[in-house]
Amino acid sequence: MRRKTSVPPSPLPQRQGVDPVRIRLPFSDAWATVGDYLVERLSGAAPGEVAAMLDSGLVVGVDGQPVDAHAPYSPGRYLWFHRDLPPEVPVPFRLDVVYRDDHLVVADKPHFLATTPRGSHVTETVLARLRRELGIPALGAAHRLDRLTAGLVLFTVRPAERGAYQRLFSERRVRKEYQAIAPYDPSLTVSRTVRSRILKERGVMAAREIEGEPNAETVVELVERRGDLGRYRLTPRTGQTHQLRVHMNALGVPILGDPLYPEVAGPVPDGDFRRPLQLLARRLEFTDPVTGVEHRLCSGRTLRAWESYPAWAGDQVP
Repeated sequence: MRRKTSVPPSPLPQRQGVDPVRIRLPFSDAWATVGDYLVERLSGAAPGEVAAMLDSGLVVGVDGQPVDAHAPYSPGRYLWFHRDLPPEVPVPFRLDVVYRDDHLVVADKPHFLATTPRGSHVTETVLARLRRELGIPALGAAHRLDRLTAGLVLFTVRPAERGAYQRLFSERRVRKEYQAIAPYDPSLTVSRTVRSRILKERGVMAAREIEGEPNAETVVELVERRGDLGRYRLTPRTGQTHQLRVHMNALGVPILGDPLYPEVAGPVPDGDFRRPLQLLARRLEFTDPVTGVEHRLCSGRTLRAWESYPAWAGDQVP
């Protein structure tokens, strides 16, 4: 049995608030050299790109020294390198901080800004922006919001405390309240609890409800009506991917600006800020697991479809 070892610190600094990629060589004898493994592992790279990285000394070991492509394969060895950071379309909306102490940063994110680096969104993310703007390289996300959803996101300042805050969410000890703008339905004038089993498959854009034991639960309340629109309070008791969007669609009142429900219109192109999803993570309430402080935090954002009614035609920015 292999003994668990702690992960050594990165010998490379962040770039634009983005961590270098860390790889640990598997415990196997399938490769003769480090280069052989990296070419196979990074098979999505352009032909010759991995060899060029190694030749240029861009892949380093724990001591920060370049790794030779022909170095013998050493199971368990850690390597680091920086991914290319191609230009990204800036998300031109403010990113507010609603709370900060020695342990936490709670941001109030705009629509269209991803929470953490993923896919084509790397530097234009809440995490990368906050690391740069606040000067906190160790900042980490305790949970995430969809890129299209606006509102409150919690980040941790100290890596050793991150697990405690993540458990708040996994153990459902955070009260989350969302606001959504959707078509008015007179049958939803009282509180309704929606329960279903939601499946989100890798590589499939939209989630779907399937038969089986419910794994998602949302309380839906109509708060106010303006003509043919309703302002709804959504209180999720679970945290499945796209849960609120799926449940509102299942009730026959899909959230305005949703490109996936009820019909998949495709991903929102980078730089197209005309039709924000009218969903806002409005409140977070929890007992701080480190300090014991009772937090009751509220977003300062509003949803344009409601504030500008009846003029909103789906082409305004948030």
